[in-house]
Amino acid sequence: MKTLKIIEKTKLWFSISLIIILVGFFCMFKNGLNYGIDFKGGTLVQINMKKDFNKQDVEAIINKYTKDYTTNTATNTANEVQLEIRSNSLTDEQVESMSKEMKNKYKLQDKDFSQQRIGPSVGKELRQKAILALVIANLAMLIYVGFRFEFKFALAAILGLVHDIIITVSVYAILQIPVNSSFIAAILTIVGYSINDTIVVFDRIRENSKKMRKANDVELANISITETMTRSINTVLTTLFTIVSVYVFVPSVRDFATPLIVGIVSGAYSSIFISSPLWVMLKNKSAKQVLTTK
Repeated sequence: MKTLKIIEKTKLWFSISLIIILVGFFCMFKNGLNYGIDFKGGTLVQINMKKDFNKQDVEAIINKYTKDYTTNTATNTANEVQLEIRSNSLTDEQVESMSKEMKNKYKLQDKDFSQQRIGPSVGKELRQKAILALVIANLAMLIYVGFRFEFKFALAAILGLVHDIIITVSVYAILQIPVNSSFIAAILTIVGYSINDTIVVFDRIRENSKKMRKANDVELANISITETMTRSINTVLTTLFTIVSVYVFVPSVRDFATPLIVGIVSGAYSSIFISSPLWVMLKNKSAKQVLTTK
């Protein structure tokens, strides 16, 4: 098998990520993140539709009262279809008028509707806990990878995870996709997936370093990436097939599936094109420091 020249093109891989991040930060600075009801506060309306319905017809009714909304559907234990509407801007009067129109069209009763106000303080608390969870998760993995391999591997892996989080947030800022509690759960899942893929590459580098003692760090990384490339591609494709199928056929979990799709692609990319080159850079920096001290 011909060895791929991945490390030699480090500037290209870093530039691709940097462009996405810069565009994302520009959009974030200009428009901000599109925080959903979980973070910004707003109105949650739950409707027991009882049977399947045409989503376009329902959204035509909702559009009369607000443009700022997201919808989810789910089936309960009684095989009744539940519709959930989340909006940052719906007022009580608009909810009442919308409910009246829905009752007339779908022959629903008052008991089929429930309304809940979510305050922005809940969103603030959720944001703080999400950041804390990410910090703890990254620190725990830094310690684990550092103990199992070495600190340079751990640092490169964590920087790759930070890259995946920033890329996912940037895509959300660019496309103005609503950020909600499902997004946080997906980010934590992405972190776990990405570190697993990165460890596979680093484990191969460690194995090859014992067998090829005369090879330099660039050669070691290129050979190890080449040997694990097929596995990485197969893993990410099979995972993506599953997540995309869930996204298409299970609308109720799209808020969770969307960031997973972005994060899994970013995680596979960073494991090969970001974390491995970072490890080489860290090793070269250490080698230069040793030569300087001598």
